[in-house]
Amino acid sequence: MKRVITAVILIPIVVIALFKAPLWLFALLVFGVAVLAAHEYLGIAKAQGFQPMVGAGYVFVALSFAWVYAFATMLTRQPDEPLSRTWTVVLVIGYTWGLPAVTFLAPLVLLAIGLERDPLSKALPDAAVSYLVVPYVGFTLGTLIFLRSLPNGALFLLFLMLLVWSGDIAAYYVGRAIGKHKLAPRVSPGKTWEGAIASVLGAIVVGTLLFRFMNPISDGLQTLRLFTPAPHATIYPPPSAPWTFPMAPFPVIAIFAICVNVAAQLGDLVESAMKRGAGVKDSGTLLPGHGGVLDRIDALLFALPVGLIFYVGGMARYFSQS
Repeated sequence: MKRVITAVILIPIVVIALFKAPLWLFALLVFGVAVLAAHEYLGIAKAQGFQPMVGAGYVFVALSFAWVYAFATMLTRQPDEPLSRTWTVVLVIGYTWGLPAVTFLAPLVLLAIGLERDPLSKALPDAAVSYLVVPYVGFTLGTLIFLRSLPNGALFLLFLMLLVWSGDIAAYYVGRAIGKHKLAPRVSPGKTWEGAIASVLGAIVVGTLLFRFMNPISDGLQTLRLFTPAPHATIYPPPSAPWTFPMAPFPVIAIFAICVNVAAQLGDLVESAMKRGAGVKDSGTLLPGHGGVLDRIDALLFALPVGLIFYVGGMARYFSQS
């Protein structure tokens, strides 16, 4: 019951924030989730015997978000949009220096901090574990901000989340009902091949329905005042004629759904492996019936980069009105 109540409360909040929050507020909310997830990840690392550089880890996660937000803001700003001189300087510095600082400087800083470790044999593993929080939490959740800033990116993210959630639900119920062959007994004894296959098939079915009824879904979201379709970035100012979203071919939908689903299942298994290695059942206790924040977003962390690859690789055309 706690699990259902928590989901009923959280899902509408996520959808409203996804569609209605201004970019700065959306980025702040996602950053809050990232801080909680980073805290739980670092806690798992400690339980495995590592001594992560907690403060430095938070700083570099914050820098990764600063870069993504600066990049998204500069990407979506119209040429005639006024910005103060100070804010422009801040955005330019965040955009030009943020990514190099996180990707190149962070590992070196963490290795330097590791010099104080005793024994010195802990310096390298502690630095590596500390840096992993940046790509595992910072870059992946930062993808939410980048995709949200793109034309109709909120709708794409909703579809991506629904694929992840539907696959998880299918795996859970089918696995409990008919699951007999263990998928990864060392990592997660409860997961079965039957559940994994049902998860993939469920994602394909849901993905097909989502794309088949994209225009009615868009109309419904507009009726609820949650969504205002945006033209493709190259169409400005927007034409006055009614628009519709083009229908994606079934092979494209199937490949997209399969790749997102497999990535999501891997994300779930990876977090299960980390928890099992640390000897803990859940990453935290913040969400009643669900465990910690990391327990709820582990699949999404792996699915988001895959979604980004598909979007920039051509999936964007199906979220651009014609």
